[in-house]
This record gives sequence, C-alpha cells and structure tokens, in this order.
Amino acid sequence: MRRFVFRCSECRQEYEEDPTLLVCPACAEFQEAGGSTRGVLEVVASDLPTDWPDRDPSDPRFLAAFLPVVGPESFPAFRAGGTPLLPAPRLAASLGADRLWIKDDTRNPSGSTKDRASLLVAAKAREYGFETVAAASTGNAGTALAAVGAAAGLETIVFVPASAPEAKLVQMLSYGARVLPVEGSYDEAFELCLEACRELGWYNRNTALNPFTLEGKKTAALEIALSMSPEVPDVVVVPVGDGVILSGLARGFADLVAAGLTARAPRLIAVQPEGSGAIARAWMSGLEEARPVPGAHSVADSLTVEAPRNARLCLRHLRETDGGAVTVSDRQILAAIPDLAAATGVFAEPAAAAVVAGLGVALESGVVSREEAIVLMVTGSGLKDVPAAARAVRRPDPVEPSLEAIVRRLRLPRGERGTATSPS
Repeated sequence: MRRFVFRCSECRQEYEEDPTLLVCPACAEFQEAGGSTRGVLEVVASDLPTDWPDRDPSDPRFLAAFLPVVGPESFPAFRAGGTPLLPAPRLAASLGADRLWIKDDTRNPSGSTKDRASLLVAAKAREYGFETVAAASTGNAGTALAAVGAAAGLETIVFVPASAPEAKLVQMLSYGARVLPVEGSYDEAFELCLEACRELGWYNRNTALNPFTLEGKKTAALEIALSMSPEVPDVVVVPVGDGVILSGLARGFADLVAAGLTARAPRLIAVQPEGSGAIARAWMSGLEEARPVPGAHSVADSLTVEAPRNARLCLRHLRETDGGAVTVSDRQILAAIPDLAAATGVFAEPAAAAVVAGLGVALESGVVSREEAIVLMVTGSGLKDVPAAARAVRRPDPVEPSLEAIVRRLRLPRGERGTATSPS
C-alpha cells in the first residue's frame, strides 16, 4: 500500500497524515516566538508511476495513480479535469507569439479549475469520515466544493465576501451549499472559516491551508504534459491570487520529472492584478516573502487577496523554474475577455482572461520570448461573471426588421452578398 506523509515546505519536517494538521507545528511555534516563516504542508507519496496510466485523465483510476488516496473508490462520481489543450494560432498572431496553447479549464463541471482541488478534498473527507466540509472563497473554490459535495453526499458550508459575484452565489446555492456572506474581505472570511472548522469539527478545504488543495491542482500539469508528450512547453502562464494554482502546477511538473515521464519542467509566469499584486511585487523586488496589500481590489475577484497565504512557496517555485511575474491593470484584464473569446472561442472570467493580458506584458518586457512554446492556464468560465465581461463590449441598439437596415448597420457596400456553394 502506498504511504503518504506531510512534509513542511520550509523546515522539511515530516508528519504522518493527519486530517487536523493544516500547518507545520514546528514552524507555527517559530512564528509564535516572533519568526515570520509559516510552513506550508505538502503531500509526499512513497512512489510515483513510471508510465502513463492507460486511462482518461479524469478517470478515478488515472487520478489514484498520482494522487494521495486509498484507491479509485475514494472519489465520488464527479469527473473533474480531462480538459482540452487547444492550439491558439490566431491569438498567438495577435500577441506576436510563435506557438501558443490554451489549457481550457472553463470546461470543468462547475466551470473552473478549482474542481480539481475540491475533488481530492472531498475524497479525503470521505476517507476520514467527515460529513461537513467548509471553505472560504471569493466564489470559484466555494462553487467547486458545493458541486463536488453534492456528488459526494457531503454537507458544504461556504464563507464568501458579501461582494462575491451573483452567478457564483447562485451556483453554490443551487448545489445545496449553505452560504454565509461575510461583511468583510476574503481574508476575513478565511479567518472566520478557520475558526469555525476548528471549533465545530468541520473539515477545512481552505486553499493554501489544506495540503490536498495544492496536490489536487497538480493534475492540470499532468494533463498538459500528457497532451504535449514527448514535448514539454517552455512556459506556462498562470493567474495568481494566493498562489496555490501555480504551486500545484509546479508540483505536478516536478513529480513528472522525478518519475521520468518528462525531461524537464516549464518556466512558470505569475500574473496578478495591479490592485492585488503582493506576490508579483515581491518577485520584482527580489523578496522571498510578500508584503500584504491592504484594501486589495480588482475586477478579477478570484485574484483579489490582501495577504496571499501561499506566497512564500509560490515565490520559491518561480525561482526554481526560472520563471517570472507581471501585473496587469483592470482595463487590460477586461479588454482581454473579448480578445480571448474572439480569437479562440473560449469565454473566460476576468481572473482567467488576465493571463492573456499578462502574456502581452511579458512578451513586451522580455520576460517571455516570442519563440517559446507557451501555454495559458485559463481557469474559469466567463459565465461566472457576465457583468464584468459586459463592461468590455458594447451592446448594440435594436435594429428595425428590414434588409436595408441590416445593410446600413453592417455598413455593407450596396449589392454585396455572401456566397454559398450548393452541395453536389
């Protein structure tokens, strides 16, 4: 039977798997004594597959080969992952890049990449015997937990900032989650969820805290590598809030290299909004820790975090992969939504479209070379925040029902007609 342990990302201390263990106890003691380091716990397996499983990447038997579960039966009947890697030649041409692909995680069941982490958390909750799982979320993580929880028969409780997008709230409620809008920021909702789980005995799914959230998100890296095998992308561009998606991808690629399934890991590029750029600012300043951004704000709600809890590990992964970080304005993020959709057919929410704007900045600044093979991690559907997307397009006025009016509206030369070929 495979054995799993928790290993501190800072002091490297190892601990037996424990559902109540969320941070490294040794590092927590150091913090209480005045130190600044907080150790994120990573899951370490006793072995890794040396061959690709002959299964669809969303199949529980594929997942069980790479993830820390007792077996395929631990997973509920919920297929997260297995999303396509799409070539994007028209978007590449508009950005001035040679080779570009979209990892389209908008096609996950609840519409975001957060389904990957929630699936593994639900599997572990079932193994541990929990009946209730809770999370703090700006929207997507809570929606994903609610969806997976519905499939797994788990009660789900979601703490959200009161400003969370309506579509995400409706999703959570439709899945049967008990939603608690908090009059405060995501960071305040996070702390309240932490206290409630500790006092009420719920299993805590909070990202950057539950070790299995990072582990679950690595499956996107496995799929990218499998889709491009035997090649490996040079660069993966990732939207960053707390930094867990980027760290999950780093962990996935590192596992593949260790198992001999890929020759190398790609460089990882973090994209953050200007109004919520703690990790990117730390990177640009050469710091190993991120300073909080009081009053963090952005149209990209999924990336709006004052004090990213996975910042230190995320920054380490940027260094280890020879990566980089950029910031983008809300104006650039909104403009990227129709740019991405019109060039690829992928409709993304602001947080996901941010990678398109970020790649543009990275190419112009030389952080990414135009000759590199690039993958954009598109993490969430635009249907989750239609009002934000509406700010980037102009809704047309009604047109009178006549052909002449259509010709005038479309500014077609008089007499111009489309052509069609009759079937032979």
